[in-house]
Amino acid sequence: MRIARFTKDGDLSFGVVGDDDTIATVAAHPFGEIQLTGERQPLADVRLTAPILPNKVIAIGRNYAEHAKELGNEVPAEPLIFMKPSTSVIGQQEAIVYPSLSERVDYEGELAVVIGRLCRDVPAQRAAEVILGYTCANDVTARDLQKKDGQWTRAKGFDTFCPLGPWIETELDPSDLAITTTVNGEKRQDSRTDKLLHHIPALIEYVTQVMTLLPGDVILTGTPEGVGPMRVGDEVSVTIENIGTLTNRVISRD
Repeated sequence: MRIARFTKDGDLSFGVVGDDDTIATVAAHPFGEIQLTGERQPLADVRLTAPILPNKVIAIGRNYAEHAKELGNEVPAEPLIFMKPSTSVIGQQEAIVYPSLSERVDYEGELAVVIGRLCRDVPAQRAAEVILGYTCANDVTARDLQKKDGQWTRAKGFDTFCPLGPWIETELDPSDLAITTTVNGEKRQDSRTDKLLHHIPALIEYVTQVMTLLPGDVILTGTPEGVGPMRVGDEVSVTIENIGTLTNRVISRD
């Protein structure tokens, strides 16, 4: 099932995207048993937004060995976690705003996990029970500020620095999916999720030892090698096998 969040005539709703490129409106929210209103319309007639607005976004750094290597970093023995604010989240075709404080802003295509229920201290073998589904993400990073600050909050936390979408795929085996990122149609990242150093069940166990996760919270699982700069005017697309493609254009703040 593909769960989207969309606007039509000023109203914001969840919906289920069909194979016929229509979207059926969900009566309330996608947590628990989904109930439809009976209203269905062409997908082309609505505007997709971020498929979820999380309370928090937990991200995993250096979770692909080749990415750690390309930036001159060691592979961490345990998951390296940081957070992005909910105000960084945008959706499909929304603009990434290039901040005036940075001279180097990078794309980082990633598989994102959407949590489906309140949970804490989840053992890895039960991780699937707390997952709603998966979506595409771009962990946009002001690379120069990341190096300058040492810690990553400012570099990762600008408004618009967490595109998510186009929807949440609920029926998916995430263990070995192709993941690519293109800039203006040119492929820059090309990998598979089987190269994750810390896989999703282990990440959920690790994170929930630290904090309670709420329905809709998002875990970004890390980016593969091939990260690089974006410039104003670029169109960046993250594609994950059996999910879809998330596309955003970079604009100037000025």
